[in-house]
Amino acid sequence: MGILDRFSDIVKANVNELLDRAEDPAKMIDQYMRNLTDSLAEVREQTAGVMAEEARCKRLVDANAADVAKYDGLARTALAAGNEDDARTFLAKKQDLQAQGQAAAEAYAAAKANADKMRQMHDKLVADIEALSARREGIKAKVAVAKTQEMVNDIASGADKAAGAMSAFDRMEAKADAMLDRANAMEDLSSAPADPIADLERKYAADAAGAQVDDELAKMKAEMGL
Repeated sequence: MGILDRFSDIVKANVNELLDRAEDPAKMIDQYMRNLTDSLAEVREQTAGVMAEEARCKRLVDANAADVAKYDGLARTALAAGNEDDARTFLAKKQDLQAQGQAAAEAYAAAKANADKMRQMHDKLVADIEALSARREGIKAKVAVAKTQEMVNDIASGADKAAGAMSAFDRMEAKADAMLDRANAMEDLSSAPADPIADLERKYAADAAGAQVDDELAKMKAEMGL
């Protein structure tokens, strides 16, 4: 598996893992940012390695080009001096180097393409992390508002339950009043009936007592000459 495919799998695995166990968006986005930061560190390290390989291949291409130019110059010098065999030897070496240079150039082209892709991926990941960092506080604010709303809803639900309890208390109080009225009625029914004769006896007894008082008062006034 190439480094580019491997990195893609790393990021996808991080995202899928978080989505599978997502409960609190605020905690999830913090974890996601940590995972992305860890991935960025790995990508940066791998990118540096790919870029180093690009630089090595570039040095081989440049060195080969320099050797080709050197032996081309030596062949010309030998030919100018009338040493055609020497010139032929230098040209044979030049052709060998050119064949090697073709392979080196192809390796360099592949290394450069990989390095360009890694640099693009690295830069995009950096930009994505910066963008997500800017959005993180907004997401956290929304989560905080949602939690507050849930708390308000819970309190409102508690208030509704309290109102229901008040209604139940009203019904129980009405029932208690009805029981008390019934008990009072039973007490009235259980008391002895009124006796009219006894009432008359008490009335005349009170009249007799009052007459005795009047008689004694009159006697006292007579004794005092009043």
